[in-house]
Amino acid sequence: MLASRVLGLVREAVIASLAGASALADVVSAAFRAPNALQNLLGDQALSASFIPVYSRLLSEGRRRDAGALAGAVFGLLFAVMAALSLLGVLLAPWLVRLFFAGFAGDAEAIAAGEAVVDRLALTTRAVRISFPMVAAITLSAWCLGILNSHRRFLLPYIAPCFWNASVIAVVLFVAARVTGGEADRVEELALAACWGGLLGGLLQFAVQLPSVLRATDGLRPSFNLRAPGLRRTLSRLWPAIAGRGAGQLGGYVDGLLASLLAEGAVAVLNWGQRLYLLPISLFGVSVAAAELPELARLDGDEEERSKVAADRAERAAAAMSFLVSPTLVGYLALGMGIVGAVYRRGSFDLDDNWLVFLVLAAYSLGLLASSTSRLLQSVFFSFGDTRSPARIVLVRLVIAAGLGAGLMTIFDRVAVADLRLPGWLGPGVAEAPDGLRLGAVGLALGSAVGSWFELALLLGGLRRRSAPVRPWRAWGRHLPLAMLCLAPWAATQTLVPGPPWIAGVLPVVGFALTYLVAANALKVPEALALRRWLLETRRRPST
Repeated sequence: MLASRVLGLVREAVIASLAGASALADVVSAAFRAPNALQNLLGDQALSASFIPVYSRLLSEGRRRDAGALAGAVFGLLFAVMAALSLLGVLLAPWLVRLFFAGFAGDAEAIAAGEAVVDRLALTTRAVRISFPMVAAITLSAWCLGILNSHRRFLLPYIAPCFWNASVIAVVLFVAARVTGGEADRVEELALAACWGGLLGGLLQFAVQLPSVLRATDGLRPSFNLRAPGLRRTLSRLWPAIAGRGAGQLGGYVDGLLASLLAEGAVAVLNWGQRLYLLPISLFGVSVAAAELPELARLDGDEEERSKVAADRAERAAAAMSFLVSPTLVGYLALGMGIVGAVYRRGSFDLDDNWLVFLVLAAYSLGLLASSTSRLLQSVFFSFGDTRSPARIVLVRLVIAAGLGAGLMTIFDRVAVADLRLPGWLGPGVAEAPDGLRLGAVGLALGSAVGSWFELALLLGGLRRRSAPVRPWRAWGRHLPLAMLCLAPWAATQTLVPGPPWIAGVLPVVGFALTYLVAANALKVPEALALRRWLLETRRRPST
């Protein structure tokens, strides 16, 4: 997982260095957002809610043949559905892009008036037609991940996405070294290169996992057997999960639509901030939740006993996440400017872009603890066979985040920031050319952060009503104060570090992380001791 996320940041850094906050970055972000949303809708989370609990239960009951039949039937249905949806995506691309990135529609007039050189609407349509077919391969890769996790094989599923990221990076750099022509030609060739790289990478990501899946399932056979054991139960859980994920993905589309109404580059700025914000959620939140779900699904006993054991497991897992997410939150707020510079600041990505992405990251980070904990709590609901409650709660979060984000976006975008001063209101409209940095994207991120806390509160309340109370704030109370104390000297000295942005950004972060780990071990923080034991056991474990 770490390797994949690091490569994901490298991919975004390569695009940022070639594009900055420009039309090229907007097109690439938009082209990947549409198919990625479909992948998320039918991929990891939907399968986690529906397929993995049923499959894991069959394995725990010793019904390996039935589990294999279920996996084959799910594969057949997924393949058919994703092939059809990918074809529809290719055919409907012009209307989808116009619907979800309505702000791009004015580019043709801007080009005619000499105010722009790239028609983002037309180019994004072409790019989406390339990137949609990769969704089928990536979604089937999520099916592989679910099966391998259920067999307690965690390494390969989290390494496989490296092939997707590496493919995009390689193809983009190859084309960038050979691209010729004017600005419009350059943007077109690089945007399409990123999408072709994504298609190749999606196929590789699925292909590297398939042999391990076949070995784990004793020669699984794809089928369209609608009577496969457990399939009806899987499908009954799938539709509410899709509805919940659909609400979450709709939130991403709403953010993209609103960002497209802002100045050129806003879609990319929002995307770059999200990438850093989602890094700890993916590393610590999603991965812990994915590892816990099969174990929670295997719990035996009556409902009250299962609820108590599930709550205890969830609280321990939440504390483990908090130990790593809390210093990340503090670091993003205090050292985020340097972190953004270290990751992105090179080539066309300048100081103004650095500030905008940092402010978006800081706004998103206010919801970091809530978002990461929510991923885990959703798994507890899924293990109970309840996919409807998380779906309804996600819908509430969407309404709050979208409504508040739209209002804050409009307000913040009317403020220009120049040399860290706020000179005042610049007049009406959300897409005016700024005299300084426009903060509309920051408003969208703040709305998302507030929505995350509402989601967490509702999830905690739902578990309490199930006699499965989880109290994550206990761990927050241990970890946040410690992180702030350990950060203080590094925050004070970050501006004194000489050298290029990546050095000035990395050294304070490394110093802060080491200080936090040493202090936590010295104070015998339980999660720090558990992490040290795990590392020692890993070193002693014989290689195979």
